[in-house]
Amino acid sequence: IWNHTTPVAIKTLKEGTMEVEKFLEEAAIMKKLRHNRLVKLYAVCSTYEPIYIVTEFMAHGSLLQYLRDDKGRRLKWNDLADFATQQVADGMKYIEENKYIHRDLAARNILVGSCGAVKIGDFGLARVINDDLYEAKQGSKFPIKWTAPEAAMYGKFTIKSDIWAYGVLMVEIFTYGQIPYPGMSNCEVIAQLDRGYRHPKPPSCSPEMYEIMKMCWKKEPEERPTFEYLYSVMDDFSVATQATYNPIDD
Repeated sequence: IWNHTTPVAIKTLKEGTMEVEKFLEEAAIMKKLRHNRLVKLYAVCSTYEPIYIVTEFMAHGSLLQYLRDDKGRRLKWNDLADFATQQVADGMKYIEENKYIHRDLAARNILVGSCGAVKIGDFGLARVINDDLYEAKQGSKFPIKWTAPEAAMYGKFTIKSDIWAYGVLMVEIFTYGQIPYPGMSNCEVIAQLDRGYRHPKPPSCSPEMYEIMKMCWKKEPEERPTFEYLYSVMDDFSVATQATYNPIDD
């Protein structure tokens, strides 16, 4: 409990798991980025080890686990379209406007609170970008099935690679947390994407929503939409379905 009134989550740097500098770098990014669709940072305790990051508590945990649980599986199409994709697009629009990239946008890093609120978390790979490009160090590891081809093959990250990941996140949402590209290895995914293959439409996804996914997966990064555009499109979906929206129970 923070200040005797607010439930919080505490992230601890366990000895040997990662460098102190990288852990504190994540906290510094969270401090700079303040938006109601991003997990809020309350404090960093770094005077003594172990080091703690104190953040907002999200009652239902990760979106990935939530989608796989009974409550998540009861969500209808309009719930999925509004409560996750539109809200995430709002948060990513803010990140885009502030010249940052997330680099690990996936359901496991989206957190679910009460009343249907979702927020973007885990800024361990986030970076500020200069000249709209961030080049990862050689040997860096990425979650291949969520990573844009130009980033997976050449280590070139832009906000457009986050757009690609957003399309894969939509697959996770509309399949209730299934792993993308089922039955395919990472190497097969990279090879098939290079040949023009794209993830098929999830059964619970509308043709219109799938068209948005495919826009996110354009081969040329500059042909992919912006998060500003995606947010406006998702907001239209939200308005269209609001009459039948069912909020999440606590």
